[in-house]
Amino acid sequence: MPVVHAFDPPERFVAGTVGEPGSRTFFLQAREGARLVSVALEKQQVAALAERMDQLLDALMSDSAARTVIPAVAPLSSEDSEPLEQPIEEEFRAGTMTLSWDPGDERIVVEVFPFSEAAVVSPDQLDEEVVEPEPDELLLVRLAPAAARAFVQRAERVVGAGRPSCPFCGGPVSADGHLCVRANGFRRRDP
Repeated sequence: MPVVHAFDPPERFVAGTVGEPGSRTFFLQAREGARLVSVALEKQQVAALAERMDQLLDALMSDSAARTVIPAVAPLSSEDSEPLEQPIEEEFRAGTMTLSWDPGDERIVVEVFPFSEAAVVSPDQLDEEVVEPEPDELLLVRLAPAAARAFVQRAERVVGAGRPSCPFCGGPVSADGHLCVRANGFRRRDP
């Protein structure tokens, strides 16, 4: 049986980072009382989770059968700009994530499973049936729609707070410069 880190609902569920832009580590962090769980993940996973959660909330807003009110934006009272809580102890690195709506409880359900090498499929294995092993642990978070909107707002801000993009190639520009492939590998000089 896996260890389930369940939060229904959490007092706080946020995405955040540790480190400087260009070498940041991203975390999902859930807290309920004194219990704190931090899960490491990739920047793209944070962006994908926020995007899909926002799309799911938008779809629920347009569903006339929905019994609950889905906010179009995060309530002002739910804005969270505080840093991640200490201590940040990584429970596991995220692999597969699922996102769903529980109509009976009217909550967004986020499940985060640990990364597993067994889940990585090479192109020549696409036609084969792959059996993933049972995870040792997972993070299960159930959010009210307003809390989900607040998570999306913060996650988008965290992802966007990285290094600026090169206007020519779209690659990240570090503090010490950028070798632009569109400039044929040369650095641009100021005249």
